[in-house]
Amino acid sequence: MVRLPDAAESEGLLLSGVQISVAVLKTAIGALQITVSAESVLYIDLPGRHMARLDDPGLRRRLLSRTRTPALRAALDELREYFAGKRRTFTVPVAPAGTEFQRRVWQAISGIPFGATVAYGDLAAALGGLHLARAVGAATAANPLPIIIPCHRVIGADGSMTGYGGGLSMKVWLLQHEGALLA
Repeated sequence: MVRLPDAAESEGLLLSGVQISVAVLKTAIGALQITVSAESVLYIDLPGRHMARLDDPGLRRRLLSRTRTPALRAALDELREYFAGKRRTFTVPVAPAGTEFQRRVWQAISGIPFGATVAYGDLAAALGGLHLARAVGAATAANPLPIIIPCHRVIGADGSMTGYGGGLSMKVWLLQHEGALLA
């Protein structure tokens, strides 16, 4: 299971004048953009989804590093292994930014094993009650680290494929890749 730093650790990472590195990894589901600090993975952007936006040229100059940090190399290696069918869990350090509740949801999602699925309602019940199902859905949709925090493993109560940032066909592909769905 991926260990998420607590909110104070994460905020410290984001506020300490961090330089970031970005790389694109071509995969079977398209090109992923991986954004990391020197120590941790911050974002994984799925094809067509851009959470880590660095449109401001001044911001890019101040923050973007041309160095491939150990965290970036590790993330690229682990993602390549995952797509090659050689990795089932991730060990690369992560530092997703989110609310305390989002972070609780992402930690719970991190515990869903490779090849398994969990319904939004079951996840909500484990986090405090079925009344949290919509909030769990919103936190899942805000996941900045898809694949590493495997939100594709969260499905509807009836087993249906529900929303995914990369689209339902990508979610289906990932679940088939893991053996959670038959092709």
